[in-house]
Amino acid sequence: MDTSIQMKAMSSEVRVTILRLLAKPHEHFADQWSADPAELGVCMTLIAKALGVAQPTASRHLEILVQAGFVTVAKKHRWSYCARNEPMIAEYLEWLARELAIGKGSQGAV
Repeated sequence: MDTSIQMKAMSSEVRVTILRLLAKPHEHFADQWSADPAELGVCMTLIAKALGVAQPTASRHLEILVQAGFVTVAKKHRWSYCARNEPMIAEYLEWLARELAIGKGSQGAV
């Protein structure tokens, strides 16, 4: 995965908030009736509502998170459901920890 896309994804408080909300789908999206939010994911409409933004705005933020690999989208009937991609988030955090490690031997280009 391109870490520059991942860093862009994490540079927005709205996108970080989306990841926080999706971390506890039953807590934040208990009113989702069309599918279990922990199993299939959360409907994009409910994410927009939770953020207090228009659906196209939420969709754009979600698209960046999908490009970064942090969110997956599953389609069921008319709806698209979003869920965190935990392995990719963990991989990014491990990469970031290595990059920011004190005493790191090599320095990459900026």
